[in-house]
Amino acid sequence: MGFLKRFFRNVFRDGVPARTTSSFDELDEESLEAHLNVVRYGSFTLTDAVRPSYDLQVVPSQGYRHDCYHDESTKTRVPVVMAAASIEDLFETFLDLLDPLGSEVDVVLETSHNRESRGHVDLYREMIDLPVLKSMLYDFEELLLNDGCTGIAVLNPNIPLEVQFDEHKLLIAYGHDLSPFEQVLRERGIERNDSLKFITEAEHVHSSSDHFARRFEELTTRLGMDGGYH
Repeated sequence: MGFLKRFFRNVFRDGVPARTTSSFDELDEESLEAHLNVVRYGSFTLTDAVRPSYDLQVVPSQGYRHDCYHDESTKTRVPVVMAAASIEDLFETFLDLLDPLGSEVDVVLETSHNRESRGHVDLYREMIDLPVLKSMLYDFEELLLNDGCTGIAVLNPNIPLEVQFDEHKLLIAYGHDLSPFEQVLRERGIERNDSLKFITEAEHVHSSSDHFARRFEELTTRLGMDGGYH
């Protein structure tokens, strides 16, 4: 897989103080490469986008749980379903989760390819037919699955509902009626587990490449977005 030939970085859970040491600090190159080349944990297979900490603070596994998003600007709480799916069904599950959004949607692409800046850049496209979007995303399946610096959100602000396929390759659905999303997950064999921990809740590393950065720019062009995010 060649993780060591790619850009990777440590990421800590939002809101948790940064650790002064990392599980990767004292590893030799052979041990590091061996860990980064592990793709399967039990029946769960990771994409190329992320890897857990060397000491496996969180062991990747499939499932979903409920959560709540707090919007500080409006002081509102929005119910959330978060899910992790093995790579075999991950992309198709994401596409199925878009169906409850309706026939016309908005799209947001998130990028952290610019290594000199902190945080992310969001690019927005309004009003695209969902079948057209799905067809386009199939052409960029490799990027969306395996690039740890690319995320996408699809939303219908009129309902409002939103589905994210973030750069950790987690599936996140926002809305006051989450039952359509839960039905999709169950039909895909993804079961509810309220004690589930996600890879974002501990140290982990992201992987990307110049190839994926170029493919991201191609996707922005196809979507009619401004690709000049550097």
